[in-house]
Amino acid sequence: MTGQTRLPRLVLSLAVWWMLIALILWLLGKALDQAATLTECASSSAFLLAIGEAGDWLRRRRKANRSPRGHRTTQSRQQPPST
Repeated sequence: MTGQTRLPRLVLSLAVWWMLIALILWLLGKALDQAATLTECASSSAFLLAIGEAGDWLRRRRKANRSPRGHRTTQSRQQPPST
């Protein structure tokens, strides 16, 4: 996937998730007789989506900083060959 198609797909994906979560929250509120407007549910879903994306970003950063054996990778200076 190129950089030109990556951003629109990400935006579309986030928008679909945001609307889906808002709809689920609104329907759940209706089912439980909790009066919440669709606007309130949309703002709550935006908050939940932001927390989820931040957690996913942190998870990917942490995974990228670890070697296959589970140790953190650090870029150390190479030692000059001993003579």
